[in-house]
Amino acid sequence: MESKKDSGGGSFFQMPLHYPRYTRKDYQDMPEWQLDTLLRQYGLSTHGDLAYKRDFAMGTFLWPDPTSTPNYHTSNHSTLLNKRV
Repeated sequence: MESKKDSGGGSFFQMPLHYPRYTRKDYQDMPEWQLDTLLRQYGLSTHGDLAYKRDFAMGTFLWPDPTSTPNYHTSNHSTLLNKRV
């Protein structure tokens, strides 16, 4: 995390340029100090135990697996469209 003081005495946060590219396995094997560093870089909390930090990092940085989510596009919405109110 890059935190700098402005001339008014406050500070600001500058988002890192790159999104983390770790896999689920990487997060599961990542040591606590590395998780803390990663979370701090993005201005996120480092409070909690190691399991909480891993879950938080995976929930924050991993994209959902499209094969495990329901496919909402295949549901039949035509019955809703044909109903008259």
